[in-house]
Amino acid sequence: MEFEALIKQKINGISENQAEKFKRYFEMLVDWNTRVNLTAITDAEAVTEKHFLDSLLPLELIKKGSRCIDIGTGAGFPGIPIAIMREDIEMVLLDSLNKRVNFLNAVKEELGLENITCIHARGEEAAHGETWREKFDITLSRAVAGVNSLVEVSVPFLKVGGKSIMLKGPKAQEELLEAQNALKALSASADIVEFASSWGDRCAVVVTKNEKTQKQYPRKGMFKKPL
Repeated sequence: MEFEALIKQKINGISENQAEKFKRYFEMLVDWNTRVNLTAITDAEAVTEKHFLDSLLPLELIKKGSRCIDIGTGAGFPGIPIAIMREDIEMVLLDSLNKRVNFLNAVKEELGLENITCIHARGEEAAHGETWREKFDITLSRAVAGVNSLVEVSVPFLKVGGKSIMLKGPKAQEELLEAQNALKALSASADIVEFASSWGDRCAVVVTKNEKTQKQYPRKGMFKKPL
């Protein structure tokens, strides 16, 4: 089956233009992966389900016109698939490895994704910058870190009332229990939203920012010493 036919079969309501963008994204992912470590998954159907469709699971949780940042985006998941399907939102892709950011910029240019901005930075440093701190409606993360660390690094990017969407697997409830100190320190609350998927137990921990973030967060070296 050709990739465009595969993606059309898997994603309801996808347009010809969007299907073509996913096809080109897949081709670039496989090509660049021979030079830059982007993904262990390169089979077309597996990439479609475990990367593209998985990235789109929280689509309905993102309100129209939202400003979003994908923290530790890696090869662009979930940010690029969401940006392809939702031209109404602004998406910032943040990653700490310059080689991956070069790939993200190449994809942005090739696919003509004008709603994407790519930045090379560590999340715990960028969150203290005036350009990014408390400027977003939504933060996104996938396969980055535990919920306790993600709360600390993501909530400072959010406006009060904003939401951090963390894509997780079967251990989400366990991770959330371990994040109670972080939620309290960052003045946030959380719920779990479950998704139906054929490729495993998938859900999102959705954290809501309730108050302005204290200046010390996120802490330097926070990943080594979670709250």
